[in-house]
Amino acid sequence: MAEVYFYHLTSSPLEQALPDLLEKVRGNNWRALIRGTDTGRLAKLDQHLWQYRDDNFLAHGMVGGDHDADQPILLTTDAANANNAEILLLTHQAKTDPSEVAKFTRVCLMFDGMDHDALNAARADWKTLTDAGIPAQYWAQENGRWTKKAEKTA
Repeated sequence: MAEVYFYHLTSSPLEQALPDLLEKVRGNNWRALIRGTDTGRLAKLDQHLWQYRDDNFLAHGMVGGDHDADQPILLTTDAANANNAEILLLTHQAKTDPSEVAKFTRVCLMFDGMDHDALNAARADWKTLTDAGIPAQYWAQENGRWTKKAEKTA
């Protein structure tokens, strides 16, 4: 059964936290679909992923290219899983629902803890998804590390 992980960003921005999670995703040989709500923000994230470290980059693409299906990481605002990803990462208050969650191995919702609207949206998403019987974990940044703060099983 699919799981949902909520990642509460409190000490670093998405651009800093996301590459570490993507490296773990790729370390498991999973494909990732990153869904946002704003193409401008996704374009900035796209540029960042190419150059976030001097000694490494994360191979990826923006949806709409010639090789979407081949991308190990694909950035999009669409609901379609164009690269047959096992992991769905939601940013900038992008939404999912229980039927979509079931199509992935894991869904990760990343939200800015300093943004009141994002925090409230994440709380509503937690309730909607866990009320549907989907197992969920809530992780928060603490002293530069991710710490599990809550878990709800099916």
